[in-house]
Amino acid sequence: MFKIEANVPLQSHNTFGIIAKALQLVGIESTNDISSLLADPTLANAPKFVLGGGSNLVLTGDVKPLVLKVEIMGKRLVAETAKHFIVEAGAGEPWHDFVVWTLDQNMPGLENLALIPGTVGASPVQNIGAYGVELQDRFDSLDYIDLVTGESHTLDAAACEFGYRDSVFKHALHDKALITHVRFALLKTWQHEISYADLDKLAKKKNEQQPTPRMVFDWVCAIRSAKLPNPKVDGNTGSFFKNPVLTPEQCKDIIERDPHVAFYKLLDGNFKLAAAWLIDACGWKGRGVGNAGVHPNHALVLINKGRETGVPATGGEVMTLAKAIQTSVYERFGIKLEIEPVVL
Repeated sequence: MFKIEANVPLQSHNTFGIIAKALQLVGIESTNDISSLLADPTLANAPKFVLGGGSNLVLTGDVKPLVLKVEIMGKRLVAETAKHFIVEAGAGEPWHDFVVWTLDQNMPGLENLALIPGTVGASPVQNIGAYGVELQDRFDSLDYIDLVTGESHTLDAAACEFGYRDSVFKHALHDKALITHVRFALLKTWQHEISYADLDKLAKKKNEQQPTPRMVFDWVCAIRSAKLPNPKVDGNTGSFFKNPVLTPEQCKDIIERDPHVAFYKLLDGNFKLAAAWLIDACGWKGRGVGNAGVHPNHALVLINKGRETGVPATGGEVMTLAKAIQTSVYERFGIKLEIEPVVL
């Protein structure tokens, strides 16, 4: 049976480390907890907010909707096909721990996504991706419960409407669904993916063009640790802005004005520009607003400077900084950067 807690501190439940509280919070450990909650006439129609690991969240104040803290656990092999292992994890499982588990079970395929913070249940919402692999490349299906009707549903990849850091859960199912379990299809004949520049460079340095899954995992962890701040040390949400995607004509115009801009061509003919380069070119690396700052080594990451200043950043400071960066980039390049995390 679910239990409601009042005025729950959320600083440890968001990786930015922003001080805020949930006016009401319920831990969801099973589908029965959701069914019981939705059967309660006082809670069924109340506004709700689903909270996973808080790794993609900026809190600008106390959370008034009923917070559903997803704590559904479990990892297992659910099926095998001729080509794939189908593995499942509860939505509350930490993502990185799940990646490690798949490797320990000799079912690789997720190693490029190592060290991404957050939970398994949040991974399809954002369609997480890193180092040449996106979640949709390994996805099989998921289960969710409709928070309006209480009905259970299963979605395949097409129904999830995956896009670049996007899915149906940011649109038609926004605030209407609680993901309970996610399944992945991992190839039995594993093939490494090291075409991403940083991995390719490291493979050549080590003279290792046929790495094992564990090698790729170790390389990804090393690269991420060197480039990105640990949220347990300097609060952050990882990449704060999406890399903008432009048409060839738009990209040509920007390159003509600034030939040093960092970009790469996509399979559909469009171009993706490096948001970090755009931000750095506008002089924001290492700068900040109040106790929120831009990481000195990676301009795409905004950080909580509380460890340095002794005063944690507020959500207001984070958003003031983000808007100032957006303005700078737009004024110089004519590009409006899109924020990745959920702002609440």
